[in-house]
Amino acid sequence: MTLQIQFSSFDLECGTDEAGRGCLAGPVTAAAVILPLSFNNTLLNDSKQLSEKNRTILKPLIESKAVTFAFQHIYETEIDNINILNASIKAMHGSIEKLKPIPKYIIVDGNKFKPYKSIPYQTIIKGDSKYLSIAAASVLAKTYRDEYMEKIHKEFPMYNWKQNKGYPTKEHRAAIKKYGITKYHRKSFRLLPEQYRLDI
Repeated sequence: MTLQIQFSSFDLECGTDEAGRGCLAGPVTAAAVILPLSFNNTLLNDSKQLSEKNRTILKPLIESKAVTFAFQHIYETEIDNINILNASIKAMHGSIEKLKPIPKYIIVDGNKFKPYKSIPYQTIIKGDSKYLSIAAASVLAKTYRDEYMEKIHKEFPMYNWKQNKGYPTKEHRAAIKKYGITKYHRKSFRLLPEQYRLDI
């Protein structure tokens, strides 16, 4: 299916998406992107459908062609304080806030969003596989978050975040069971299926 460039009739429509909602460690990261109406790329799709190699190829391409783009991390302490849904929306708002020029319309992947200033918006289920700007935002959110996880991996290599990026893999859960948790883990999440009491 060919992704569409525009949902609304507004110029300066931005797409936004997040990565890392289901992770046990690390931030939730959102990106926002305004693409020119002339933008065309056959490789670009929802970041979950793309290989790491293709996301790496697309990132500089999106950044060089975009009218404007930005990303925002919301870290684990804040996720624990305000919950993951609010943290995801806050990350999206934070990335939209950094856009210059300011968007006239916002399209959001998924079905949950809170109004940002007075800019009209639309939530779109599976928007990252329907609209190029949301797909571009999903690629940037994922690649910036992955870079961050690879960086903190060096501090705690036993959790293998460079590979699992903080997602609840068997290996990640086994490491939590063996070593306990770090400052990067989300304390409000169910970190182990049987949820051992974690000594923090």
